[in-house]
Amino acid sequence: MVKKLKAMADKKAASPAGLLDNALAQSIKDSAQQIWLAGMGAFAKAQAEGTQAFDKLIKDGVSLQKKTQGLAEEKISEVTGKMTAMAGEVTAKAGQHWDKLESIFEQRTAKAMGRLGVPSAKEMATLNQRIDELSATVAKLAGKKTPAKRATRAAAKGDAGKAATTRTATKKTSRKPAARA
Repeated sequence: MVKKLKAMADKKAASPAGLLDNALAQSIKDSAQQIWLAGMGAFAKAQAEGTQAFDKLIKDGVSLQKKTQGLAEEKISEVTGKMTAMAGEVTAKAGQHWDKLESIFEQRTAKAMGRLGVPSAKEMATLNQRIDELSATVAKLAGKKTPAKRATRAAAKGDAGKAATTRTATKKTSRKPAARA
């Protein structure tokens, strides 16, 4: 097209009328029309391809969003696991510290009770055992039967035996202790 215009311009330049000839004006007008139409075509093509490009960008955005959400969820799971493990460790350590504190408290309480003269559970158990042994020895020396043998004998006798045992027990409890000097 440009060659055609240049050829026409050269031809008119050689003629005495110059560039203002009607044919040249028509040729320029046609060229401007073609340029305008080419621009309109380019705009239409860009608009059509722009829609396709826009759709592709949306598709790529959705893909990227899914990928990033997956990574984010993975990281959240990882962090949650780490936090759970840390919480377990803290709980275990706290339990150990509470056990130590409880042990210290028990030791100090036992120590304070010992200073006050309060016997421990172990001492009380030993004392009870010693009392039982002494009671058995006293009963043996006195020639009396132990309370367990009396209960067995009373059960064998029936109600009459219970009444006799009750009377004996009543007589023993009704006696007044000897006056102390």
